[in-house]
Amino acid sequence: MTETIAPEPTQEQAALFARVRRLMLIAGLTTALAVAAVLIAIGYRLFRTEGSAVNTDTTAVLPKGARIVSTGVAGDRLVVTLEVGGATEIRTFDAHTLKATGRLKFANEP
Repeated sequence: MTETIAPEPTQEQAALFARVRRLMLIAGLTTALAVAAVLIAIGYRLFRTEGSAVNTDTTAVLPKGARIVSTGVAGDRLVVTLEVGGATEIRTFDAHTLKATGRLKFANEP
């Protein structure tokens, strides 16, 4: 059997081969970077911890004579509107832990 020997590429062909290799390397690296970014995004979504769900029984003590006007949820906050002696007060609680996060009081000007 005789083997066919490929002739040496010309200078133009060698330059073309080098350019194609360089472009393929760029395309391969770009694809690898894109796949890595997608895998990182999926991993982040799967394994991020927002805190575990905790069963909590909490008793919030209201001032004497206070009346709950309304309740609502805003994001990860529980919002309770109270009427205390003619003044309006808004209390916010963390929806996951039920810890108080803020209090806003409204009063009428004298």
